Amino acid sequence: MDQPLDQPLPLEGITVVAVEQAVSAPFATRQLADLGARVIKVERIDGGDFARGYDTAARGLASHFVWCNRGKESIALDLKDPRGLAVVRRLVADADVFVQNLAHGAAARLGLDAATLCAAHPRLIAVDISGYGGSGPYADKRAYDMLVQCEAGLVSVTGTPERPVKAGIPAADIAAAMYAFSGVLAALVRRGTTGRGGPVEVSMLEALAEWLGHPLHHAIHGGEPPARTGLAHAVIAPYDAYPTAGGGRVLLSVQNDREWRRLAEQVIGRPELGGDPAYATNAARVAHREQTDELVAGALGALDAEEAMERLEKAGIACARLRDVHELAAHSQLAARERWRQVGSPVGPLKALLPPITLPGGDEARMGDVPALGQHTGALLRAVGMTDDEIAAMRRDGVAA
Repeated sequence: MDQPLDQPLPLEGITVVAVEQAVSAPFATRQLADLGARVIKVERIDGGDFARGYDTAARGLASHFVWCNRGKESIALDLKDPRGLAVVRRLVADADVFVQNLAHGAAARLGLDAATLCAAHPRLIAVDISGYGGSGPYADKRAYDMLVQCEAGLVSVTGTPERPVKAGIPAADIAAAMYAFSGVLAALVRRGTTGRGGPVEVSMLEALAEWLGHPLHHAIHGGEPPARTGLAHAVIAPYDAYPTAGGGRVLLSVQNDREWRRLAEQVIGRPELGGDPAYATNAARVAHREQTDELVAGALGALDAEEAMERLEKAGIACARLRDVHELAAHSQLAARERWRQVGSPVGPLKALLPPITLPGGDEARMGDVPALGQHTGALLRAVGMTDDEIAAMRRDGVAA
């Protein structure tokens, strides 16, 4: 049966209130906004989400903030003032989901922790995102992405043999964000059958530890922790990035001995290597990794990057260009699939990628504007029943902005 072409976005009608900052919670709630949820972002009055100040790379706006906060309504409140906190509680009373990633203990002091809110609102789904979880010896420890990458062992398996390095993206933040996102979706499904919401807990450490699945299981079940090998693979050869004529680099991966024989014949130009005991099996190639890499590098180094890619593709060898982020932005595949859109912002239209969840047969992801700090404060205060005089007093007293 053909799908109807008028399906709404799946989270249409869902309201999310978020007391959030940095990346983990904002990236999670942005996914919800893209899928149709109304997301109300509660920010500090003195500068808002501190990610607004990380840089000015996006035409004066912070790149992190632009990435994680489109499609949201911003209300700026002082939650230390009872009037500001009362507004949040009124917003939460009408919400389906609440998300927070304040420092450990801060939400509980405000009565905005998941346990407290869910006890008061049985249908509410309340998400606590933390660095290390709400209990245990690390519960009170400050948790920033790089620190959690170190604690979770990611840095130990990333880099070169001589030097560990952190991932070039905030991997711990993103991991926690995506588990918070999927946790909300799961809780919404459960609420649809039981009528009850409930708490959702996500920690950056536990999220990233799950992502360490292969090296973790390799080590705890009797193997050695994988060595840091740069772009090479610890247990497969050849699998690395190789320089080509003109300065480009091409990465290739030989997954089995049949592919090695094709590589030897059609790319290296030495078919006898396919049966040579020193190279015929992956175990042999790993044992002779340096010589294997020299053979591949010698063949690819005589070709420019496009020629190397063409020859590898023709031979049926998995390969890729080693691109920088500017080259990613201009990637022909993204262009061909029309993945770029524009979103509004306080500085005008900005380019943004469609989210990777595509739902054919329905509305396209809602990629709303990036809000200015407090852009929706007045409208949201009126929506919870405040008069213009009350709003003016809150602004005058520095409780709302």
